[in-house]
Amino acid sequence: MIYSGDALMPSRVTVWYDSSCPLCIREIALMRRLDRRGAIRFIDVLDPQGVCPLDRAELLSRFHAEEEGRLFSGAKAFAAMWRAIPILRPLGLLAGWGPATPVFEAAYLGFLRIRPRLQRLIRQRTSSA
Repeated sequence: MIYSGDALMPSRVTVWYDSSCPLCIREIALMRRLDRRGAIRFIDVLDPQGVCPLDRAELLSRFHAEEEGRLFSGAKAFAAMWRAIPILRPLGLLAGWGPATPVFEAAYLGFLRIRPRLQRLIRQRTSSA
């Protein structure tokens, strides 16, 4: 744990991301800017030097994060990442709260269904710019 002002914060979270995904690149860039304490270690799943706790294909299929030795995927992984960033910590606590977790997971699964279309849209916008 790291003492940060008035509250103890998780000391280190590891996040695995897909560097070939334009949505992921934007999300990770934002998280890096918000993570002023350096509490998150970001690992590109496609980097052959990167350490992966699971098969790379499985890591690419869903968002994964490790917090305090526990590996999470989907909404729980986002909650772990958010808890490591002070400004997002309340959202991370809410997303990790038992009754709210299924709502966040349903939203994440909905996002996964439209993710390919969003990726194509972003790629089209950046290639035409």
